[in-house]
Amino acid sequence: MDKPLVLILCTGNSCRSQIAEGILRREVGELVSVESAGSDPAKYVHPKAIQVMNELGIDISKNRSKHLSEFLHRNVHTVITVCGNADQACPMFPGTVARYHWGFEDPAKAQGTEDEVLEAFRRIRDEIAKVFGAYGAGIRLGQREISSTLS
Repeated sequence: MDKPLVLILCTGNSCRSQIAEGILRREVGELVSVESAGSDPAKYVHPKAIQVMNELGIDISKNRSKHLSEFLHRNVHTVITVCGNADQACPMFPGTVARYHWGFEDPAKAQGTEDEVLEAFRRIRDEIAKVFGAYGAGIRLGQREISSTLS
């Protein structure tokens, strides 16, 4: 039986959705499948996103930017959009799909010195970690409740 798929969408799939994917994967382990994609993928994962995730011990350097069409024929359980454009461009997936929109500022648009831009990436990463950490905790709690009911 396939694990439920949580699909995190953003326009470019280079920063916010990649960060959210890494954080949620760490939070839920093997309980669900977690993927990210974009409506207009950038074709790379932003180096600063990789850097700030490494600071948390999460390696997203092997991730790739994917188009959301790769998931249209998969059984998607939940779609979470992390930017407004992706929320508007999100296609309909067959079946009953839970949808959430949690918008975050795009750190790739940050301006300033190298340190200021990196600080923007850290701030957005931390905001994403709070939201997706709580969401992951809810998944873990729900799984424990299901497991205890079946025991």
